[in-house]
Amino acid sequence: MELSLERVVRRFAAAQSTAHGILEARESIEVTLVDFDGAFGRGEAAPLASFDGVSTERALAALEAHRTALGAADATTARAACAAADPLPQALAAIDVALWDLAGRRAGTPIAALLAANPADSVEVNASVADVAVTDAASAARAAVGAGYRTIKLKVGTGDDLARILAVRAAIGPAVALRLDANGAWSVAQAERVLNGAGPLELVEEPVHGAGALAALRARVAARFAVDESEGEPADAVALKLSRSGGITGLLADAARARAAGMEVYVTSTYEGPIGVAAALHAAAALAPLPACGLATLELFEAPSPLPVREGRIAVPRGPGLGI
Repeated sequence: MELSLERVVRRFAAAQSTAHGILEARESIEVTLVDFDGAFGRGEAAPLASFDGVSTERALAALEAHRTALGAADATTARAACAAADPLPQALAAIDVALWDLAGRRAGTPIAALLAANPADSVEVNASVADVAVTDAASAARAAVGAGYRTIKLKVGTGDDLARILAVRAAIGPAVALRLDANGAWSVAQAERVLNGAGPLELVEEPVHGAGALAALRARVAARFAVDESEGEPADAVALKLSRSGGITGLLADAARARAAGMEVYVTSTYEGPIGVAAALHAAAALAPLPACGLATLELFEAPSPLPVREGRIAVPRGPGLGI
């Protein structure tokens, strides 16, 4: 099999403020995998150094090792050959998605239909609000509800979090789910103070860092917690990402383990491009029903999204493979 790589940079329409810093643009690596008969599939490697500690250069080095390993591989041996050459999950995700895209194109069917007998035809998604100013956060949340979203995820860990939470709740009303994402930025004491004053919440994603801190917080606060960066720690739910799981194959395996441990699962992104988001949508459709997934991120870029959100849902592409 032959592998080609292309570095792609997408600019955000507005800078994204997170607990890990400010993002103005997002770089990823789009890959095309061509089999011996000319059939092909596409994938995407989307490392994010500020989040997972993996640079684009590190992912490129892994993919170059994969290119060598793929020289003697076919579609049935490609995953194992690449994992043996370099097991970096962010790079393996690109190869895995490309193989699923190739399989779907060969079969003339969407990836989701290869993964499940009755996949969902659309996936509910949350709106993400990262505005630091209280009034801006409330306005953004109100606009999202007006556009049809039924779950709002508010990025916290920056600014006056409690004031922002209360303002957003007032703006969206009691019927809309409110999810928080702290990216582990709070101490246990900070999280306890904010969450005990926040009112009803759907989930709190990664409120503190580390298993000990999360266990201490669970003893002090009556809230449902989800893990993200600290996947594997005991929690009520887990946010699954293609890049961390090593692609669709790994994500489905991670979901099975989490559900067996009694945890709810949902699928989120690390600001991938259309290839990564389309792959995540197919995986989410196969795992449905799910809570609202964090896959509305293409809406945040300057370029128009090929996977638009309508009434808080994204349709799963119906074409062969990824379908985009």
